[in-house]
Order: sequence, then C-alpha cells, then structure tokens
Amino acid sequence: MIYPIVAYGDSVLRKKARDIKKDELDLVSLSKNMFETMYVAHGVGLACPQIGLALNMFIVDGAPMDENMSDFKRTFVNPQILDSFGEPWSFEEGCLSIPGIREEVLRQQVIKIRYFDENWNEHEEEFDDLRARIVQHEYDHVKGILFTDHLTNFKKRILKGKLAAITKGKVEVEYKMRFPIKNRN
Repeated sequence: MIYPIVAYGDSVLRKKARDIKKDELDLVSLSKNMFETMYVAHGVGLACPQIGLALNMFIVDGAPMDENMSDFKRTFVNPQILDSFGEPWSFEEGCLSIPGIREEVLRQQVIKIRYFDENWNEHEEEFDDLRARIVQHEYDHVKGILFTDHLTNFKKRILKGKLAAITKGKVEVEYKMRFPIKNRN
C-alpha cells in the first residue's frame, strides 16, 4: 500500500510522535508499506508523521544514495538517540514533505541510538557520516522538527514563499501528496 506523503504545513509534521506499544500494530506490514511509499517517491528515509501518523517510527534505506550503504536498511521503532559526538558537518538535505527545496544542514558526525525493529527486537547501534545524517533527519521528524528548522532566519525568510506554495499544493511531484485542508484553494 502506498501512502500519500504529508506536505509541509500539515500539523502532524509538528507533533511529537507517541511511542508504540508492543503488539499494538502490525509493524511488519506498516514497515513494508512505508518502504514501498518511500521507494515510489525516491527517498532514503520516511517517518510515520510523513504519512499522517503521529507514531514514533521511521524507516531508512541508504542504498539509493550510495551503493556502499546497501546494508543500511532499517526500521526504527521508538528510537532514542543516546549520544551524539564528533565534528558537526554540513550537507545538502531535502525532504519528501518539502519537495523542491534542498539546503545545507549542520549535523553531528556520529550518533548512538537504541530502537526496536519491526519484529520488536531491541538494538543499540552507532552510525556515522551519511548513515548518522539520515537517521538524525528522520529522528527529527518523530520529534516534530523539520530540516528547515535548522536553517538560519535569513534562509527561512528566503524560502518563505516556496514553503507557502507547498502548503497550498502548488508544487509538482511524481508521488501522491496530502496537503493541509485549511490551505486548499
């Protein structure tokens, strides 16, 4: 099942997602559907708020970004970043919920995270560089934070018109999107 991706301006993207209880949902099916949705949209990560669910879960697959990350496909349920360290570095990020906008974002080089997978197995792992960046971007989503929140006020002012257009559905994408009802024309 392919979900429509929630567009910038929808309140679900600003909610702090709630933890999932064991056996509350069919996490295997939800994860599978999220991967299918992400692949259709040509993404490398997707969080539950981006499909309209304020749940503390996201998926990642770094392979489309870099062939050296073909082993980096994971489902993160109730993730908790335990530590972050290393030299912060800048890299251009984009977001399926904010199509057509890409900006440099400063993030930590290394993170340590604890999470459950879709089969409710607990993991504690350390990721660095691009892996850490992808996880931090998606982790922000379940905390109600968007990559644009990391930009300077000057950059935010420059992007204001483009962001308003996305909120109103005035954007062309090759995947299904859900736009905020209050702003539809």
